[in-house]
Amino acid sequence: MSVTTRRNRMAVAALAAITALGGLTACGNDESSTTADGKPAKLVVDTFGEMGYDELVKQYEKESGIKIELRKTAQLGDYRPKLVRYLATGKGAGDVVALEEGILNEFKANPRNWVDLQPLVADHSTEYLPWKWELGKAPDGRLMGLPTDVGSLAVCYRKDLFQAAGLPTERDQVTALWPDWNGFLAAGKKYKAGSGGKALIDSITAVSNGVLFQQGTDLFYDKDNNVIADKSPAVRAAWDTATSMSEISAKAQTWSPEWSAGFKQGSFAATFCPSWMLGIVADNSGPANKGKWDVAGVPGGAGNWGGSWLSVPEQSAHQKEAAKLAEFLTSSKSQVEAFKLKGPLPTNLEALKNQDFLSYTNEYFSGAPTAKIFGESVANIKPVHLGPKHQAVKENALEPALRSFENGQANKEKAWEQFTKDATTQGAF
Repeated sequence: MSVTTRRNRMAVAALAAITALGGLTACGNDESSTTADGKPAKLVVDTFGEMGYDELVKQYEKESGIKIELRKTAQLGDYRPKLVRYLATGKGAGDVVALEEGILNEFKANPRNWVDLQPLVADHSTEYLPWKWELGKAPDGRLMGLPTDVGSLAVCYRKDLFQAAGLPTERDQVTALWPDWNGFLAAGKKYKAGSGGKALIDSITAVSNGVLFQQGTDLFYDKDNNVIADKSPAVRAAWDTATSMSEISAKAQTWSPEWSAGFKQGSFAATFCPSWMLGIVADNSGPANKGKWDVAGVPGGAGNWGGSWLSVPEQSAHQKEAAKLAEFLTSSKSQVEAFKLKGPLPTNLEALKNQDFLSYTNEYFSGAPTAKIFGESVANIKPVHLGPKHQAVKENALEPALRSFENGQANKEKAWEQFTKDATTQGAF
């Protein structure tokens, strides 16, 4: 048995083992009924976070005559276990499901769970960022997913809080404060001094995400999918940079109630914003803070945090129609509309050149030309190799260790030891 075959079988077994932890909480699209003209009565779309599909699915309903149910899960950490259970039991998954880059390779371990989209949609292979398109292919060559967004990075910041602390407020001036990460730390210290000791950023785990995806090299795994978390220069750089920011952090765990409330309360004045985070920041901050936020460049000039694909599970009773829906949601026009609604940055090349996209300004973020800010960094994004359990290592090893240091539960060395030990366990497949 080859090493690759053995690893793939082990990965499948690991996925199946997770299903023993809990039962199904949703039944997906069990409706196999069709309308009088032979169309499915309903298609279900499973997403996480905010992908900007709310209005698009309504439009598709009108155009197709098919009811679309959009099922959202707020956090990827809650979304992945549900999908694992759906696949293992053969029921419950949506007809179209979103796969984020951190979990994509894990689900590639058993490509038979996924429909090959190539025979069901037109040839779009030249229409997207080349590396993004290629990552949507399974090891057996099937087109497992159509590209949605890319998580181009910037910094969202509160102009009013910056002004009160004596810092510049115009986005170009703010960007100039931090040409690199040392500059960002210096700005954080100035903000803390000028604000009476308040924190600049929400958490150091957000910093680690920003630095990780600027490296353009292997992270937790090497190209052969061996866990190298303790040896990776990219991981060490992210660790050292993040831990240096503890003194300017509000220590608000991302996605926690305290973090969500912190946007309204001004507990921190800045956070690292992949483009898809714009809608989340606006939702958490509320209407009262419209116009107080703005968007500046990220230290180092570029980076990528997140991005997804739309796939069709084999268990769907309406594979052909589901593929057409995925094709619609990932089209140039739809990607522009999704960006304008919630911020996910297009990967469709035509969308990135679309004048409606390029001229877009976000009124919530002080009229910031967010398309220009995020779009200009796309060409500088360096795709990295993410192993099959990347998300598990990040969420269950790296981030808990960083938080233990941030909260004073462990010194830097002990927290690093915790991370490398947990990374080996979480990354095993």
